Amino acid sequence: MEANFLLNKLKVVGQLKQCVNFPKQISKKHLHTLLNEGRYRSGQSWCKYRYNRNTLLSHNWNHLAASGVPVYLMQDRLSDHQHRDIYHLCDKNRLQKYKRLEHGLILPATNVSIHHRPVSFGTKAILDASPPKVQPYLRLLRFDKPIGTYLLFWPCTWSIGLAAQAGHLPDLYLLALFGLGSLIMRGSGCIINDMWDRDIDKKVERTKTRPLASGELTPFQALVFLGGNLSLALAILLQLNWNSVFLGAASMILVIAYPLAKRYTYWPQVVLGLTFNYGAMLGWCAVKGDLDWPILPLYASCLLWTLVYDTIYAHQDKYDDMLIGVKSTALKFGDQTKIWLTGFSSMMIGCLTLTGHMCGQTWPYYTAVALTGTHLAHQLYTVDLNNPEDCLKKFKSNTQLGAVLFIGIVMGTLLKPKEKENEETT
Repeated sequence: MEANFLLNKLKVVGQLKQCVNFPKQISKKHLHTLLNEGRYRSGQSWCKYRYNRNTLLSHNWNHLAASGVPVYLMQDRLSDHQHRDIYHLCDKNRLQKYKRLEHGLILPATNVSIHHRPVSFGTKAILDASPPKVQPYLRLLRFDKPIGTYLLFWPCTWSIGLAAQAGHLPDLYLLALFGLGSLIMRGSGCIINDMWDRDIDKKVERTKTRPLASGELTPFQALVFLGGNLSLALAILLQLNWNSVFLGAASMILVIAYPLAKRYTYWPQVVLGLTFNYGAMLGWCAVKGDLDWPILPLYASCLLWTLVYDTIYAHQDKYDDMLIGVKSTALKFGDQTKIWLTGFSSMMIGCLTLTGHMCGQTWPYYTAVALTGTHLAHQLYTVDLNNPEDCLKKFKSNTQLGAVLFIGIVMGTLLKPKEKENEETT
């Protein structure tokens, strides 16, 4: 969006005058970046608007023009005439009341109608509704980006489903424990990663607004928060058998090591795969009490899956990574990325097929494996590795792949003859 267009829209008239509804194609991230660069600021100042969340103006993001200070990005919720406070952020980062407008007039932009937004219980809505002091901690956990939790959770469900007794559903209590554990451990991994990488994150466009990189939180605050998260994770781990407890505790070595891998090797995605899919072994051990041979091809297939989706994800930052010296498989493979990922995908399908054979699975499982292969082929055929938005879209689609395979495992286990229950892993 051109600067002249924005400046024409944001007309300053000495008082709160109008709400401007920008076209849908203007992304929140783009405007936030422009504001951070100072293009639409007055010195070091920006204005903040206190609003009532009950009445809404538009589905899209709105921007407010106020006296003498260009607008700061805010959400699409505006009150109908109640308690409007505009604050001026001084150079010393001290909020002072700049102007109070009671029952002022809001003139909506053209073609904008006042309506009520449906109640949302999504992670982003929960984060936005949280107290301001809590929000940096939730963003440190990537609470508003649950895709990582899903990708950590699905391998756990696969192993729990495969280890379930023939003709039975997987243990719902274990699924719930591993779901909560995935949320907590994914958040803990993000904290550790951000503590290691806070100086690197400042140099990467996508990560420079993270709480530690931007200075919203201090390393000590992050460390204390990490301790609380790991305590909760330990409480969940202690609900399992002792073999699982020792196996789970050993995973912390990988969790701590992953952020360092990108500094020394072009294969950090391998370390991530070993870490992120550790739940596959843990889930099997939680059900069976020990590890068996079928877990090896399953763990290998999960590792290969991570190499596929995280290499696609790493292509978002490849130019920043080259400048600052961070390594990844995206840089290692370069223009040959799709060839490499095709090989990994083929090996993943082979490992999943072998896992099904060793577990005595039935046709729903193999149907799900075939759909998994189709999904991977579609990803690799359609992804534009030079388009960060498309890379992110393909990366997020992997949660659908995880769900499809889990459903296939559950249905396949239900159709297994019960008399083979004791023969399936011998």
